[in-house]
Amino acid sequence: MIKSQRTLQEYHTTATPDEVIAEAKHFFPLRNSIYASFIEREGPGYVTFRGQGTEELVIAAVADGGGTRVTGSAYLYDMQIARFFTTLPPYQLEEQLLPPGPAVEGASR
Repeated sequence: MIKSQRTLQEYHTTATPDEVIAEAKHFFPLRNSIYASFIEREGPGYVTFRGQGTEELVIAAVADGGGTRVTGSAYLYDMQIARFFTTLPPYQLEEQLLPPGPAVEGASR
């Protein structure tokens, strides 16, 4: 994967935006021993962290189509963001087919 594609990652989950932010606040300071990062700022739907070498890491979450779209951005912490995404419940799009309708005139079976 090209580095520019790793600096901004996106994930869809069934967790609410508030649950995602709470999980991020727990995950990043505690789960990555040498890559620990600490909360710098937070607001509705986002939290930023500072880590090794003043690296900034941003997690944002917004409700989107019955689930939550989560974005993570960092230059050095791409692996930790990907690992964080695996701790969130996945969003699975369920395809609903239309019920069988009346036969179309002249259609062959």
